Formats: sequence, C-alpha cells, structure tokens
Amino acid sequence: MSDYESYELLGFDNVLLPVGDLGEAVSFYERAGFAVAFRLDEAGIAGLKVGKETPGLLLRVEEELRHRPPAWATARVWLEVPDARASAADLAAAGVPSIDPPFSVATGWTVEFADPWGNVIGLTDYSKRPELARTC
Repeated sequence: MSDYESYELLGFDNVLLPVGDLGEAVSFYERAGFAVAFRLDEAGIAGLKVGKETPGLLLRVEEELRHRPPAWATARVWLEVPDARASAADLAAAGVPSIDPPFSVATGWTVEFADPWGNVIGLTDYSKRPELARTC
C-alpha cells in the first residue's frame, strides 16, 4: 500500500488541454476525428469524446495563448486506435499533419499530431500485442 492510504485512484476524469480559441480548437479536433460531447462557449470549454468512455479531452480557453509548435518536453496524450498507420492517412487527408511519420513502439504503431497550441495527441495501436487491445 502507498503512503497515501486516504484515497484510491479510480481512473481518469478528463484530460484538460489549453487552447487559445474555442471555435478554432473544436474545428481542428473535429477534422482530427473527435466528436464533441458538449460545448459551453460562455465558460470557454468543450468536451471531446474518446471512444465509448465517459472521460474525454476537455478543451479550455486560456486567454492570450497563441499558436506555438509543440515543445519536445511536453506531456503527450496517447489514445488507442485500431490502426495507427491508417489513422495517419486519415489525418493527412483531413489536413491535420502528423509530427513525424508513424513509428514503431513495443505494442504496435503510433502517430502523433499537435494542435495549433502545441498540445500533442498520439494515436497508437496494439497490432504487435493484440491481446492487450480493447475489444470493440
């Protein structure tokens, strides 16, 4: 047992991503294949669905945040997809460039892309370890 016996980590709630413009961010992520769960312009937030799970990506407007390239030492959010290489082709067709070509990882393949504010999203598959993959 950990030193923190007063609580137990149960799972993810949401992953918050700072953006400079809610409309532009929602449009970008829709092109990248995300469905909008909700949008509250007056609060400067929008929720994006991630599969059938309740937690998702939460876009939150941060005043004065400008477009920027992703920093190497930035947190990355990787999401599971059936085929990362096919996802890379879909992203390119939608005008969402990947950071690098798809690359091999221990469990399969991954492709990463960044939104205009430098938030990095990875799409990864379990083609090398299908026994670990989610089932549809």
